[in-house]
Amino acid sequence: MRLTIVLVSPARPENIGAAARAMKTMGFKEMRIVDSQAHQEPAASWVAHGSGDILENIKTYQTLAEALHDVDFTVATTARSRAKFHYYASPQELVPMLQEKAQWMGHAALVFGREDSGLTNDELALADVLTGVPMVADYPSLNLGQAVMVYCYQLSALTQISTTPVTAGDEKQLQALRARASSLLEKLQVADDVKLADWLQQRIGLLEQRDTAMLHRLLHDIEKIITE
Repeated sequence: MRLTIVLVSPARPENIGAAARAMKTMGFKEMRIVDSQAHQEPAASWVAHGSGDILENIKTYQTLAEALHDVDFTVATTARSRAKFHYYASPQELVPMLQEKAQWMGHAALVFGREDSGLTNDELALADVLTGVPMVADYPSLNLGQAVMVYCYQLSALTQISTTPVTAGDEKQLQALRARASSLLEKLQVADDVKLADWLQQRIGLLEQRDTAMLHRLLHDIEKIITE
């Protein structure tokens, strides 16, 4: 599975350089940056140490949604508790999850937020799964470079997996299921039940391929009945 590291509005070029170095060390190559040009500052290269190719090939985007335009599965990191979002995976738990996703998806992204404020709720809502690093400190915090290293180290096992050809259309099953579920809630006139809608959207990201296919089948049967 292709894994892209996405940095949202990084302010310090040193952090970008450290992230690139961590990626290179652990076998990852592709970085995207949202709403920042800090990687072009000399300090990024000074810290990158041999990871200049990653910096040179960075693609930039204005918004996170644009940066995720070709991504099949998105994992977003957060250090703060958000009332709407309850479903988290630790870095360790991401490994088997992404190994399973690699059998039917071709491209995943791991998103890191701003150094001072992380990701907004709207940006977190673009993710399939949220993740955080369990920490003991009273004020838990890792700088951006450290956070990228933690995840790249943990996920480096993914680089050892033989790439399996993904059947055309399979990689979009999850996105299609999200859209289908939202549409069904509208038809059932329960879309205003925010708690239900949030729960459903959050749980969808945790589904394996077989479960996704079965839920598609169930929604199809429900749609057929309510339209007859």
